[in-house]
Amino acid sequence: MVVKKIINDPKNAVEEFIGGILATYPNRLKKLQNHDVLLDANPPSTVQLISGGGCGHEPSHAGWIGNGMLSGAVLGGIFASPSVSAVLAAIRAAAASNNNKGVLLIVKNYTGDRLNFGMACEQACQSNINCRMVVVADDCALQRQKGITGQRGVAGTCLVHKVAGAAAAAGKTLDEIVDIVSEVCSQIGTLGVSLDAVTVPGAKSLNTRLDDETIEIGLGIHGEAGMRQVPLMTANEIARDLLKSIQDYGRAATNSEKEDVIPFFEQGDDLCVLVNNLGGTSNFEMSIFAGAVVSELEEAYMVKVSRLFVGSYMTAFDTHGASITIFNLSSVSDQIKTFLDAPCSAPSWVECDPVAAHPRDSLQEVPEVAQVNESTLKKPPLKIARFDELSKTLVLKAVQKLSENEALLTKYDTIVGDGDCGITMKRGANEIEQRLVNGDIDTTHPVSLFSNIADGVSSAMGGTSGFLLELCFRKMSSTLSKCESIAAADINSAFMAGVDALSIYGGATIGSRTMMDALIPAAKSLVENSDLKLAATEAKLGAESTAKMKLASAGRSNYLNAETLEGTPDPGAVAVSIVLDAIS
Repeated sequence: MVVKKIINDPKNAVEEFIGGILATYPNRLKKLQNHDVLLDANPPSTVQLISGGGCGHEPSHAGWIGNGMLSGAVLGGIFASPSVSAVLAAIRAAAASNNNKGVLLIVKNYTGDRLNFGMACEQACQSNINCRMVVVADDCALQRQKGITGQRGVAGTCLVHKVAGAAAAAGKTLDEIVDIVSEVCSQIGTLGVSLDAVTVPGAKSLNTRLDDETIEIGLGIHGEAGMRQVPLMTANEIARDLLKSIQDYGRAATNSEKEDVIPFFEQGDDLCVLVNNLGGTSNFEMSIFAGAVVSELEEAYMVKVSRLFVGSYMTAFDTHGASITIFNLSSVSDQIKTFLDAPCSAPSWVECDPVAAHPRDSLQEVPEVAQVNESTLKKPPLKIARFDELSKTLVLKAVQKLSENEALLTKYDTIVGDGDCGITMKRGANEIEQRLVNGDIDTTHPVSLFSNIADGVSSAMGGTSGFLLELCFRKMSSTLSKCESIAAADINSAFMAGVDALSIYGGATIGSRTMMDALIPAAKSLVENSDLKLAATEAKLGAESTAKMKLASAGRSNYLNAETLEGTPDPGAVAVSIVLDAIS
């Protein structure tokens, strides 16, 4: 199967990626000459933080460059560690910008990164640059007995960047920042899940290691195999599985002389949770998964999630999957919490919304505002004699005539639509007739009359035609409620307002080959002449004109060709003509 990516030549992908990100942030980032290194365009004179690694983890690491996070990022090839020379060049540039106040390298626990950043660190120190390196190993996928290469550096690294960057911005010394980072690293654990295997740019075929019914728990951010493969699970089940694995993996006890391992969190603990998109997961899925994670933590484990970050932080190119990072805040100082919440200018960092108290305010729904009761609508004085009797008679004539013509409307709609116009119109007509007989439609005043008809149409008809007719009647009712008094001319104007509303919201007008071809000329005639017979005539002419139209710009007829349309009128326009003829 062909691998599809929006790239040019894979050999130039990193260079072109750098060009794109520099174009995106022209005032924030600069490239270091001769190297794939991005630097803060306006670095503060504080301890400088440098991270990096292979490309394919975006927004890591270039997206974290800014005051309050990283000072620079060293970019290797896709999933490949950067060279020693590139790291050393970045260190020198950073040291030059802060009068050698110190440079801290934050490195993920992968052999290539450790060796290359470590060698550059030693060479920098040999050149009298005050440089130190810390290694982040937050992965909870593999057994502790796997050794130094087992616990990989993954999405938790981003939280380390954030806290360390805020500490640097606050003026902390290099040694103080190293101590802070060590404290953070001891309280962070991450585990991921993948629904498919990653395929990198330049690959000749798709990576099909996972079939359609299998997911992988504990994969690495380069697509490395995880701790186990399992059948596809729901979001709730995945959250439960990952969190139990992190909890069981545990963390080192902070006040123990021995290397005791304790559960990662306990009842009542305050947690920061990062739900990381591995690159190919929709925002919709991420929100569902984040909700599942928080619910499982707060309901099953009785902990408090005071900070929740959701989005792309440490991706594995376009992997369809996610990871959960737990940062136990109950075991760190208040200073670290302050650094976590501190503002920063890194373009990809989005501040979270800390929860001040539980249950969180967002769980308290805003009370629904009660619908305006029809009896509370303003009903201006009526200047139409025998309106109750007249309106009841006309409505019955209209709905009965509409029902009688169900077969004709169905015939037309079978040719130029989806065949349901006649049935839909008859269903609405029957509903209005039944409500009228039961006394559920108030015919004593036009405001209530049209509002009640709209309710009936809404209840029975459905579809586009039902929505449009409901909209028309509601607009007529609201328009009349604003009058000082109501005469026949005001009802005519309200009809025009209802028709105008259909055009505004539905988009159709004369010539669209819809019911508007009958409604608009009829409404205009009624306003100008106050004569129902003339209006009915205009509606009939408008409906007949649609049979000659070879193009429809709205409705289901829009999908049909000229040969199919010609000779058959629009059934919606015909229905309008039938109703107006019945009441004229």
